[in-house]
Amino acid sequence: MSHDQTGGTDRRTFLQAGAVATAAAIGATGSPIEAQAQEAAKKAEILPRRKLGRTGLEITMLEMGTGALRERGVLERLLRLSYANGVRTFDTAKAYGTEPGFKRWFEQSPEVRKEIVLVTKDGPREPKDMIPMLDKRLEALGTDYVDLFFIHGMGDDHGTAGAIAFLKNPELKDVAEKIRKSGKAKGIGFSTHHKDRAAIIDAAAEAGVIDAIMLQYTPWLDKDAPLNKALDAAHAKGIGLISMKQVAGRFPAVPKMDVLTEVKKRVPMLAEKNLSPYQGLLHAIWSDERISGSCVSIKTTEQLREDADAARRYEPLKTAELDQLRDAILAFGSTMCADCEGRCSVAAGTKAELGNLTRFLTYYQHHGIRAEARRQYAAMADEARDWKGADLEAAREACPNKLDFAALLPEADRCLA
Repeated sequence: MSHDQTGGTDRRTFLQAGAVATAAAIGATGSPIEAQAQEAAKKAEILPRRKLGRTGLEITMLEMGTGALRERGVLERLLRLSYANGVRTFDTAKAYGTEPGFKRWFEQSPEVRKEIVLVTKDGPREPKDMIPMLDKRLEALGTDYVDLFFIHGMGDDHGTAGAIAFLKNPELKDVAEKIRKSGKAKGIGFSTHHKDRAAIIDAAAEAGVIDAIMLQYTPWLDKDAPLNKALDAAHAKGIGLISMKQVAGRFPAVPKMDVLTEVKKRVPMLAEKNLSPYQGLLHAIWSDERISGSCVSIKTTEQLREDADAARRYEPLKTAELDQLRDAILAFGSTMCADCEGRCSVAAGTKAELGNLTRFLTYYQHHGIRAEARRQYAAMADEARDWKGADLEAAREACPNKLDFAALLPEADRCLA
C-alpha cells in the first residue's frame, strides 16, 4: 500500500483549506482568484510548531520535503497547497532540483519568504566549501537568506571517519560563525542516513558547532541503542532534531494483507482516533519530545491533507500504543529500515550494504526518484552491491524491521542496475 493510496481518514477538516489551495493552484499570477486564495491562506490555521533546539526557530511539526518532486507544475502546486494547509517549514537541496520552484514562488508571493522556515542543502567536502556553496544556493532560491543550511547526507561521501573529522575541524566553527554573522543562514547543520550516524551525531554534540540535524529515524529505538544515546547527547546540547525517512518503505505497494483489517485487529487505537497507519506513525514520532518535526516527502494532495490532519490532531501515544503500532507496521513488510546501522550485513557475513540497497529501492519504488536511485546505486563500490552468497535469512533476523532481503535484493538489482 503506497502512501498515496492510504484511506480511512476524515477529510472534512480540509474542505475550506482545500478550496483555498485549489484556487491558489488554478489562479494565474496576479489574478483576483489567487489574491483571494492568498488572503484566505494567511487566515488559515498554521500547524502546531515546536522550538528547534537553540536555533531560535520554531518549525511546524510537519515539514514539506521536496526530494521526490521533479515535475515543475506539481512542485509549485504542492508548495502552495502545503502553505494553504498550514505548513510553514520547507526542505529542498541542490540535488533535488527544486530550488527554482521556490524562486518562482517567492517572486510571485514575496511575503511568503518571511513567513516560512526554509532549509536547503549541499555537499561540501571541507568546511571552507560551505560559504561559496551557500551563495549558489541563495542564488538558485532567489533569496538573500535561508534559515538553515545543511551538509547533505553527512557520511555518505566522507565516510564515518571523514564525517567526524569534518565536524571536529576548527575551521568549521569559523565558517559557521561567518555564515551566521552574514545573515545568509541563521544556522548550519546536516542531514544523515548513514549507518554510523550515531557516531556522527555524537561528534556533532561534542564539537558544539552544529545547530540542527535531520536524521533517518524510527520511534522505536531501544533505550540503550547508540543512536538513542546520541540523540540524548545532541538534545542536551541544544541541537535541533528533525526526523526523515520515517514513512518511506513502511507500507509497500503490494501489502501482505488488507491494511484496514490488520489495523483494526492489531491497533484498535487507530480506529478509535480515526487515524490512518501513516498518521499513527507520525504521532509516534512526535511523541518523542526530542524531535521537533518530521520532514515528509509529500507528493500528492491527499497525502498532504492526511499529514496535515495528523499534525492538527496530534496527541502523544502511550507506551502500549507505540508497541502495538510497531508490531502492526512490521507485519506490513517494510522495504526500508529506518533503524539501519549495518547489523544486517554483519549478520549476513557480507560486505554488501544491504541497508543502502533497500533504501535506494525504496527511493525508486516509493519516491519515484528513479534516476537518482539508479545514480546512487551505480556510485556504490562493486562489493557494496554484491550480496550474492550472503545469509539473507540471518540478515532478516538481525534487521530491526525484519526486511525480507531475499525478495527485496533481486528487485533492487532488477530496478537499479
